[in-house]
Amino acid sequence: MYIVIEIQVNGDQVGTIVNKYGSRAEAESQYHTVLAAAAISSVQIHSATMLSASGKELMNQSYVHEVA
Repeated sequence: MYIVIEIQVNGDQVGTIVNKYGSRAEAESQYHTVLAAAAISSVQIHSATMLSASGKELMNQSYVHEVA
């Protein structure tokens, strides 16, 4: 099992979306889908993290967007 966490931060507000996947390929696909959206997002900090079932971080990336 693999876990993908999407993290969105706007000022003091934090939102997370957590999903599990049965295979690494499925998890990586969702991880990259989150990052594709994060790249063009208006969210201040938009991140994706992929973890193993034991919580080991396998992948992580963030996009930081300037606040208007």
